[in-house]
Amino acid sequence: MTSTATAAHRWEEQRSFEELGRPLHDVTFCVVDLETTGGSFADGDMITEIGAVKVRGGEVLGEFQTLVNPHTSIPAFIAVLTGITNRMVADAPSIRSALPAFLEFAAGSVLVAHNARFDVGFLRHFAREMDLAWPDFEVLDTVKLARHVVTRDEAPNHKLSSLARVFRASTTPNHRALEDARATVDVLHGLMERLGGLGVHTLEELQGYSARVATASRRKRHLADALPHAPGVYLFRDERERVLYVGTSRDLRRRVRSYFTASEKRSRMGQMVQLAASVTGIECATPLEAQVRELRLIAEHKPPYNRRSRHPEKVTWLKLTREPWPRLSLVKRVLDDDADYVGPFSSRASAESSLQALHEVFPIRQCNDRLARRPSRSPCVLAEMHRCLSPCDGSVDEQSYAAVVRQLQDTLLRRPDDVVDLVQARMTALAEEERFEEAARHRDRLADFIRGAARNQRLRALTGCPEVVAARREEDGRWAVHVVRHGRLAAAGTIPPGADALAWVEALRQTAETVLPQVGPTPAATAEETERILRWLESPGVRLVDVVGEWTCPVQGAARHVGLTVRTTLPRLDP
Repeated sequence: MTSTATAAHRWEEQRSFEELGRPLHDVTFCVVDLETTGGSFADGDMITEIGAVKVRGGEVLGEFQTLVNPHTSIPAFIAVLTGITNRMVADAPSIRSALPAFLEFAAGSVLVAHNARFDVGFLRHFAREMDLAWPDFEVLDTVKLARHVVTRDEAPNHKLSSLARVFRASTTPNHRALEDARATVDVLHGLMERLGGLGVHTLEELQGYSARVATASRRKRHLADALPHAPGVYLFRDERERVLYVGTSRDLRRRVRSYFTASEKRSRMGQMVQLAASVTGIECATPLEAQVRELRLIAEHKPPYNRRSRHPEKVTWLKLTREPWPRLSLVKRVLDDDADYVGPFSSRASAESSLQALHEVFPIRQCNDRLARRPSRSPCVLAEMHRCLSPCDGSVDEQSYAAVVRQLQDTLLRRPDDVVDLVQARMTALAEEERFEEAARHRDRLADFIRGAARNQRLRALTGCPEVVAARREEDGRWAVHVVRHGRLAAAGTIPPGADALAWVEALRQTAETVLPQVGPTPAATAEETERILRWLESPGVRLVDVVGEWTCPVQGAARHVGLTVRTTLPRLDP
């Protein structure tokens, strides 16, 4: 694959917040605290005070404070704890007035609370009670964060008062909403300052932070420093330069840093990071190029910590042989023998299931050895059951057998209606007899065959084209262009601003990889690569620039039956 411009520059403007991460100094936080008549809104407890502080980059942007009339008596022990009495709230606004005012104040910010489940839970509850739309707030809980940061040696617990002393808050918590919110601001800043030394600089890293990431792993975060903020593929390697893991991202540096600073729930990835000694980044012109490169690198290196795509060669094909008395067989490789192949199937079980579905419809022989043109053998059990035309004992002539084989070939490559109609009729009969398990077996066989045949037909349609050039306008307004040859990605790039589009595309074609196809439905790439390319070609907004050859699928092909086998048979067959 080739690219005619620098990938990092092309993609710099269209990186999303999700991929880049939002620097903490640019995020607006609204730190909120509530006082209530009790500990559970489910028990009828009410809000008596709301206090909030809006901050960004260490600067206070505004404060919000209001008492709230709960329209119920405040318990004496609550009044003693908070200092809020029934007389104080008698003339205060109700929650119906206070909550909309708070939501307007907090709009566009990240909500922060000490034990956010309590405070945000109350606010969301009363929003529902009032049929008030709850904004899509992101929420940060300083209690949860402190549990990963503040040790028992520093504080006996993670209460706000204890943390305020640890971080020397300028405001002492006193169970009044605004004062407690101010103290929580100081705790939040203290936590952020401490985590900044561990490489946590974005909101996403702060939200995903976990102490479970080993200290030794955190010290490796410098491995990401040389990587660009650009789309591409990254490879973790151990001290012996062996590839441990291959991944892809729209932002290489941010993604790799997350392995060292954020919570990684997959234990295997934690083990991988401990073994990692270096990280290599490969910039790509487009996300599709990155996905394809990832597949190729995984297949090449077979990294131990990648679970998928490591063995694209381990597939099964359904083969209709070319011999005097053709038969169906399951094979691991496609040969240049003029036979018809369907697949690949990702598992031998699904290939065997498809084979059984075909044998239910077409009575060709199922024996595995080669037969002479004029065989003279005894018939097998299948012949006695009328499930085989029995060429072995001369029960069928070559022309009649060949007619059945042609019908089977048409079913495999073009029109599967014979199999669909017959198997569905059997499923219906079995379901009416309440033989649901047998019907389900037929259903599964049919579904496996339809999926395999549809996959084969889609792959053949694209791989039969010597070249397909397609483009799509990306989010930044530029056009991503891909050159595909026999189902293999041969070139990828993004048209630079101001360039002559036609001349640029022609230059990309001229410098694209030369692809010499081999045999079979996937002659130049793995089936997984071609399927990735197909998904992109079929995505909204893609325009075909040029097609060499004919890119067509059979009108009566298997794809039109995929939804049928999955959706309509299941409800009818289940008991």
